[in-house]
Amino acid sequence: MKKRHQQKLVILSIGLVFALNLPLLFMFNEVDAVMGIPLMYLYIFGVWLLSIIITYVVLKRYA
Repeated sequence: MKKRHQQKLVILSIGLVFALNLPLLFMFNEVDAVMGIPLMYLYIFGVWLLSIIITYVVLKRYA
């Protein structure tokens, strides 16, 4: 894997640290729910799914 692609994954990791930081998570700690699922859970699993998809694309395209 080229250094440029490794840098993309490092940037993704740093972005995840900021996206799953506690102050940002507390912004979604509301009593609101979407289809019965709390907003905080949707945010966490949405960020997690997005990171898996981005990692897959980077590894598949450049491996």
